Amino acid sequence: MHTPFRLPHRALIAAAIASTCLFGSAALAQDAYPSKPVTIVVPYPAGGSNDTFARQVAKELGESLKQPVIIDNRPGASGNTGTAQVARATADGYTLVAVSSSMTTNAAVQSKLPFDPVKGLAPVAMFAKGPFIVAVNNDFPARTPAELIAAIKAKPGQYNYASSGSGSVNQFGTELLKAKVGDLQIAHIPYKGMGPAVTDLVGNQTQLLISSGPSLLPMVRAGKLRAIGITSLKPSPIAPDLTPMAVAVPGYEFELWWGLLAPAGTPPDVVARLNTAVNQILAKPAVAGNFLREGAIAMPMSPAQFGTVIAEDVERWKRLAKQQNITAD
Repeated sequence: MHTPFRLPHRALIAAAIASTCLFGSAALAQDAYPSKPVTIVVPYPAGGSNDTFARQVAKELGESLKQPVIIDNRPGASGNTGTAQVARATADGYTLVAVSSSMTTNAAVQSKLPFDPVKGLAPVAMFAKGPFIVAVNNDFPARTPAELIAAIKAKPGQYNYASSGSGSVNQFGTELLKAKVGDLQIAHIPYKGMGPAVTDLVGNQTQLLISSGPSLLPMVRAGKLRAIGITSLKPSPIAPDLTPMAVAVPGYEFELWWGLLAPAGTPPDVVARLNTAVNQILAKPAVAGNFLREGAIAMPMSPAQFGTVIAEDVERWKRLAKQQNITAD
């Protein structure tokens, strides 16, 4: 008596199971990351350190993810244009941005950024960190960090330091030195880019410049500038023969970092997948060697660790900007 009812019931259960499996498989296929090309926006022109490091990582990342990783240069507004574009992008892991710590110095001097550097972007992975070189022209009467400080103090207000612009990382690095010394009187001369700043340093129009190894070391090796020290707390493989400025100015440390961010809200599993892939790339000797030649040391870390670095830098540079009256162009 019950047979006519059992068969349709079993058939209904079988159909439901089949339907669940079908839709479950479709959902898994749809959610698999990555299932299409990934774009890394570089918010600066081609050829700079952000671009160089992003391209190195993108090449290796494409092989790891089994999908093309495309570099899209979107320069403008000191990196803010391209970074804001990514902050507004869909948070699915397919649009990323390669930034440097200049993003945090920008936040310190620009009250109305088109994105929140801490809450508007998700940290994915740090690429590298690199100290700056402290250089003077060949006429300057100092060869060591201690002699540099003594020479400036001996003639307060008579020397100038160069930077690539008001509010630039170069200015922050030098103003941090002044703040650590406490009574270092040296005037700021901002330039529109690093090229003219280096040229005028060589020509003794300015006497001091703190900038990256690639910007200064070629001129030092050519005998056109003199390297005084390095801004890492300890000796660095970037320039192992240079003495840390911290030897003469305790606690002074200034290093630039580079890394990868995603739009806020990007799924944690996608961020974790990207972080693992990037950290594996940074562990490759060839990649680490390429970074070192560009003045940086590969620095793998977790997304949470990278996020802490960003948040602490924003607050640190805001305090310094207020203390030293640093403003943007």
